[in-house]
Amino acid sequence: MPEVDAGKKQLSNAGAGTLLAVVGASGVGKDSLIAHARRELSVDGSVLFVRRIVTRPALAAAEDHDHLTPSEFAAALAAGRFAVHWDAHGLRYGVPASVRDHLADGGTAVLNGSRAALPVIRSAFEKIVVIHITARPEIIAARLANRGRENEGDITLRMQRGAIALSDCGERIEIDNSGPFEAASVAFLNIIRSVACGMAATS
Repeated sequence: MPEVDAGKKQLSNAGAGTLLAVVGASGVGKDSLIAHARRELSVDGSVLFVRRIVTRPALAAAEDHDHLTPSEFAAALAAGRFAVHWDAHGLRYGVPASVRDHLADGGTAVLNGSRAALPVIRSAFEKIVVIHITARPEIIAARLANRGRENEGDITLRMQRGAIALSDCGERIEIDNSGPFEAASVAFLNIIRSVACGMAATS
């Protein structure tokens, strides 16, 4: 189970915009959906795709993020550069404080979030909608195996971690990404666009 760093007070945001926190277990296709939506909405300045800061070097086959060493991350945290931060799986994750400015201007921000960190993410932003990406267990197992980054034991551990229940996180929208990617990507884009237009619906 990831450990969430909730010991330090998180910065609050009283902006008018909405943060979309995209969460889901490894293998559900969360990174692919976010990357596709970023390309499709690249000319829409009202939608910000947040680049997380992680104490892990960037990988071509993984999330697009900015990297800091653990010592650099600690210095950035002390300098107030994060709107929210958490620890998970031996890594540190930070959301740039600049996200607050985009939300304060009424924009929409899409964040690659964490199910375990949802309580601290909710504490940092006034308006948040959780988009929970899911997939059938056999689909997740096949995707984890195909990407070739873990052995069988690691995949088993990821599957076990992926079974954690989603906490009570308020407004939530579910997308099942077990089928064709095109179907899930259209649903994901429609949610972002509807939230950006102030017409979000929950399921």
